[in-house]
Amino acid sequence: MSEDYEVGSNTDGGWDVTADGVSRASSHHQTQDAARGSQALAENAGGGEVCINGRAGQIRNSHTTVPPRG
Repeated sequence: MSEDYEVGSNTDGGWDVTADGVSRASSHHQTQDAARGSQALAENAGGGEVCINGRAGQIRNSHTTVPPRG
């Protein structure tokens, strides 16, 4: 089952990775390495869309992680 994730800035500093439809962050990072964390979460969930937002909330990048073949 795939799951979509969003990376966005946290008001207290750093960056949060949040699954769509969930208010609590799945993980928190001090830098935008949160993007790597979101990719790993999407891969573990069986694939999904990752949307990376800048500090002002605008979309900076997005990509789709496909489920592993096997």
